[in-house]
Amino acid sequence: MISEHRSGRVISYRAASELTQRWSASVAARSQPGEPVVIAMPNGVDQFLMCLAVARAGRIPAPVNDQMRAAEIDHVVADAGASLVIRSVRSLRGSAPPIESSTPQASDVAALFYTSGTTGKPKGVALTHRSLLASAPAAMAPTWLRSDEVVAALPVAHIMGFATYLSLALSGVRTYSLEVFDAVEVLEVIETRRPTGFIGVPSMYRKLAEVGAASRHLRSIRFWGSGADVMPTELVDLFKSFGATAHLPLVGDVGQAAFVEGYGMVEVGGGVAASMSLPFVPASLSAGVGITLPGYRTRVVDSAGRAVRVGSVGELLVKGPGVLAGYWGAPEATAEILDADGWLSTGDLVRRGPAGVFTFQGRAKQVIKSGGFTVYPLEVEAVLEEHPDVLQAAVVGIPSATKGQVPAAAIRLRPGARATAADVEDWVGERLSRYKTPRRIVVVDELPSGGTGKVQKDHLLELFT
Repeated sequence: MISEHRSGRVISYRAASELTQRWSASVAARSQPGEPVVIAMPNGVDQFLMCLAVARAGRIPAPVNDQMRAAEIDHVVADAGASLVIRSVRSLRGSAPPIESSTPQASDVAALFYTSGTTGKPKGVALTHRSLLASAPAAMAPTWLRSDEVVAALPVAHIMGFATYLSLALSGVRTYSLEVFDAVEVLEVIETRRPTGFIGVPSMYRKLAEVGAASRHLRSIRFWGSGADVMPTELVDLFKSFGATAHLPLVGDVGQAAFVEGYGMVEVGGGVAASMSLPFVPASLSAGVGITLPGYRTRVVDSAGRAVRVGSVGELLVKGPGVLAGYWGAPEATAEILDADGWLSTGDLVRRGPAGVFTFQGRAKQVIKSGGFTVYPLEVEAVLEEHPDVLQAAVVGIPSATKGQVPAAAIRLRPGARATAADVEDWVGERLSRYKTPRRIVVVDELPSGGTGKVQKDHLLELFT
């Protein structure tokens, strides 16, 4: 069962089935079998169900954020080769004869998810039915959660949002959906509905903390979930303390909540690894640690494709059921990341641990090479955010005539903070090696971000030109 925040709708499985059947008939009457259908509807439950309806009709759903500019949506339509664009449920009004749902093969393309395109035109990631259902066994395991409720405020057009709603639906967990994230509303929903779980992204947790989460009653939460970006350990520990482990008769809520952080990307159809910070265990002990999910294999390799030693940093390769079929209509781009044996080059740098465990270090393209030294932005950002006046930091490499690149940082300050960029630079210089210390720091009101709130570092470079 799914509930919508603003509309107040409660949608049962039966009602959802009836909607998708009706919509699938309308989609089938307006398109050809096997062709992509772009779904540019407002974010929410209807967009999710429309994706299922399009798939039921034997077409390929391609959901996009309806806030995208017209030129961006036009690019997706042209790239996908779609003849049908659905912008609202109303556009499908009219009678259409019922159709039998299609019976696809697991290896058939099930959906297209377009990348954010921060370094060029967005590419369509073709995911198979096997890809999208790869996490289903894990999602269906905790049947005891079916009497609980999870709150989520994620974009359906982003793989994390789609995979989250799909997993919750398959597991039978009641879902309360907010079409648009608003930190104050989320806190009010948790206080009034008393759900046992919330799933968001790091930027959402920052906002929740900023608007007074500490003063709200959030003890109903048993687990917090995050993905799409690296979660700061101090926020993990903070939100764990807001929740509880259990509710005891005559005693009330006791203990702390757990915090689950997933690692994944659109090219793997969701998550391939996860880490859990248990109650009363400092998050620093499991920060960024990925434990591979069942069905997946990982390797950590150097630039020559050789396995690195335990403790060393290399690029993460992934193989498993969620790996994409390819980039839509772009075989050359597919060959750049996917080899003949099915190993996907993620472009992420990790530190290899024992027994397949790894620790995320950052994107390979974002690593800074400064005078022969390697600087990992995540490490610098973590130190910057230890400053009492710094709320959030983002680090990039900027050109240097002598070093090739040097670190630079954009920071958001806490309300009422008095620190200047020079103060923060001096402070961090006492805690990091010279080559890791940002040579330029700028204070900003907001950091450029995408649909999930993840910082778009390519846009940060404009601040230093």
